[in-house]
Amino acid sequence: VRDVAIGWSHGSRGDGESHRGWKEKILKILAEIQAPLSLLMLRLCNWALLKLLNRLFLNVQLHQGQLEMVLRAARTSGMPLVFLSTHKSQLDGLLLSFVLFSQGLGVPRVTVGGQVCSPRLRALLGRLGGIFLPSRTGQTPSDQDEGLPGAVLAAYVEEVLRSQQPLLIFLEEPPVALCLSAPAREWLALVYRAVRDGAVPDVLLVPMGISYDVVP
Repeated sequence: VRDVAIGWSHGSRGDGESHRGWKEKILKILAEIQAPLSLLMLRLCNWALLKLLNRLFLNVQLHQGQLEMVLRAARTSGMPLVFLSTHKSQLDGLLLSFVLFSQGLGVPRVTVGGQVCSPRLRALLGRLGGIFLPSRTGQTPSDQDEGLPGAVLAAYVEEVLRSQQPLLIFLEEPPVALCLSAPAREWLALVYRAVRDGAVPDVLLVPMGISYDVVP
């Protein structure tokens, strides 16, 4: 981030003004990507989600054997967990976050795809762990590498992995299924780059998904 910002600063007019400008720009980009977690909102959301689940579904079943394997790996591997999930319903993000949190795996950072969100919904999802691609990030790896938004995003993902916060990446965007989405490619590339560049020695990839009798 520093290297990109310095280059951007040297290309701008007025050293003092540009120095302040790129700092403000970095903070603005970071605010686009994430927001501090709110424990109060997480508890309220978990309570509301339990009420909603009781109305929508007869039951929710977890594979206990697979869950125990993930819990054991989380305790012993010392590697950050990256969950890779299919995406059948817009409820998947809230439901998977609730399951991971309730089973002692922490509050995951959940990638939000290219869906258009209102500012209020975006702020709410951010407080619950949602993370977003910054608006100025290009759709191709070359565009991302050359810009300040891409550098800030890469540094953020590295910090999430270093701090061993669970990261949940949705591979699809409903209603399109069985197709790797463009945002998912970007998030996966960022995880790969963090390992390649030595920000973290390795990551533990955990495939997961939700199957519905009837998709809500």
